[in-house]
Amino acid sequence: MSQNLKSVQEYFDEAGPTDVTSLFADWKALIDRMATKVADRFDLVRDPSTDALESFTSENGPSGSVRGYTGPEVDWMIHSHMENAALGFVNVHLTIWLGPHVRVPHFGMALGAFPQGWLFLDSVPRSNLMTDTDSFDKYYGPLNDEWEQFQADNDFIEPFVSRSAFVRASLSPTAFCFMAPGDQRTTDVVTELAERHLDRWLAWVDEAERVPVEEQAALAAEDELTRRNIAERDPANEMGDRFFGPEMTQQLVRALWGGDRVLPRPHLR
Repeated sequence: MSQNLKSVQEYFDEAGPTDVTSLFADWKALIDRMATKVADRFDLVRDPSTDALESFTSENGPSGSVRGYTGPEVDWMIHSHMENAALGFVNVHLTIWLGPHVRVPHFGMALGAFPQGWLFLDSVPRSNLMTDTDSFDKYYGPLNDEWEQFQADNDFIEPFVSRSAFVRASLSPTAFCFMAPGDQRTTDVVTELAERHLDRWLAWVDEAERVPVEEQAALAAEDELTRRNIAERDPANEMGDRFFGPEMTQQLVRALWGGDRVLPRPHLR
């Protein structure tokens, strides 16, 4: 069986206008609930650099919102959505990049439609797992059975394999990245998977050992570079260019990695 290697843009263009307003409402409601749970756990402050992105629109219909937060334990958190749901495109994000006081993987989640339902969910690595076997054994190896079982139990999902080698390199071995019909069955399985992973990730943070102060600066620098590269090298940024123009898209990309942030990063401690 051959693997489809189409870009987001190709899926969107080949499908033609498809109203995914209902799926967008489901995706946004899920992300909003999860963001509320995160805000209950962490002390977060909205970074002023994203105030102007609270609500933005384009002349031909697309709209969005990008909120960036930071705090004592969180380097950079993004709670955002961008959509042209009437035509079949949605992108909703919840990404949480931890401070350097712990080595817990970052939390990465994006939901989309183009117009099929789409999910990315990952424990974003903070080290080379081929050499940092402690992190692999703690955060990735134990999830492999769950990862396998999810694929076996849900034959209606289709793996989404990016044509970008960089994107593929950025995924952990237990990342979920797939497409599925934009129906209630998909919403249900995605909701259960995402909420279970968030609860587990929050427990990881609560249980984590402190990183020695002398190692935190290097970890913080590596984290920011990883975040910037992922944001700037995302091939789906082309959809931003299409809907919002290159200048606005670059502002949105900078917001995703904190390029215009005003508040300081978490202090080393």
